[in-house]
Amino acid sequence: LVLPQNYPLYIRSVPTENELKFHYTVHTSLDVVDEKISAMGKALVDQRELYLGLLYPTEDYKVYGYVTNSKVKFVMVVDSSNTALRDNEIRSMFRKLHNSYTDIMCNPFYNPGDRIHSRAFDNMVNSMMMQVC
Repeated sequence: LVLPQNYPLYIRSVPTENELKFHYTVHTSLDVVDEKISAMGKALVDQRELYLGLLYPTEDYKVYGYVTNSKVKFVMVVDSSNTALRDNEIRSMFRKLHNSYTDIMCNPFYNPGDRIHSRAFDNMVNSMMMQVC
């Protein structure tokens, strides 16, 4: 999860030994997200579905993107060898993430802009990651 100012709110990777590589991949993908948003322009404002699809593939990973109405960016990096994941599964995973993010924002004890430290959100992300692996 990344704020509109490209400040990360939540980053999770499995396995953790390549965490720096994933941070770099997510950071570089934000440029692609911004390009897609500016290319869509007015059409994105009118659109309810904010799934950006495949941002770019690499040799080892596929990077997908999603943007909320408030310009919060979701980036998902998936292993390229996982052929079981289709576009519909990725889209539904982003919807689940968005719904959980909305639940966090509705929490009166959460300060918007702070990093996300939620056991429920962690459990949801972990279950999604276990589904993918």
